[in-house]
Amino acid sequence: MSSMLSQEPVLLPRLYAILDPGCFRGAAAMFAVADDLVATGVTLLQYRNKSDNARQMLEHARELKRRVGDRAKLIMNDRADLCLAAEFDGVHLGQDDLSPESARRIIGDHRWLGISTHNPEQLAVADQAPVNYLAIGPVFATPSKANPDPVVGLEGVRRARELTRKPLVAIGGITRANARSVIEAGGDAVAVISDLLPSPAKSAEEFLRILR
Repeated sequence: MSSMLSQEPVLLPRLYAILDPGCFRGAAAMFAVADDLVATGVTLLQYRNKSDNARQMLEHARELKRRVGDRAKLIMNDRADLCLAAEFDGVHLGQDDLSPESARRIIGDHRWLGISTHNPEQLAVADQAPVNYLAIGPVFATPSKANPDPVVGLEGVRRARELTRKPLVAIGGITRANARSVIEAGGDAVAVISDLLPSPAKSAEEFLRILR
């Protein structure tokens, strides 16, 4: 049985950056972007890798940890075991990954645990799980997933806000042009992949200004 500590809401920064090696030409480019983002003031980074093996993922994760240190929280997508091995600060789960209860048993009570949801039914179930925050999406059409779930729109964010008191991360197709509307609809944070890539430091600065 997890303690109440494991379910406590966390204070999310407005910008939740996601790094996916599939978006870069080589790991060095991804590490350089991580450096730029953190130097600009990004304090929450998720490492999401859907294509490499565990050894490669752990190598990337340890290098990210070495570079970032304590300047930002690092979240591992899916893999609770690699979260521990790389000394990350938490895990983010999808609907088809390990259950939140199982992940919590692996990572303990003090690391962050989040989970993606795509409709009110999934969100209601996740709200009762030992997680610190919930994600809802895709809010808008997104190019970063091969088979995305149906778009929920800003109305989906509003509905999610009504259904939970836990911190809410909105994800999917979020850009500098629409990020403010997502926060106004009830999101506590926006998760961003594509719109950070063209010029990471400049993009992050603009996001942070818009989301203030």
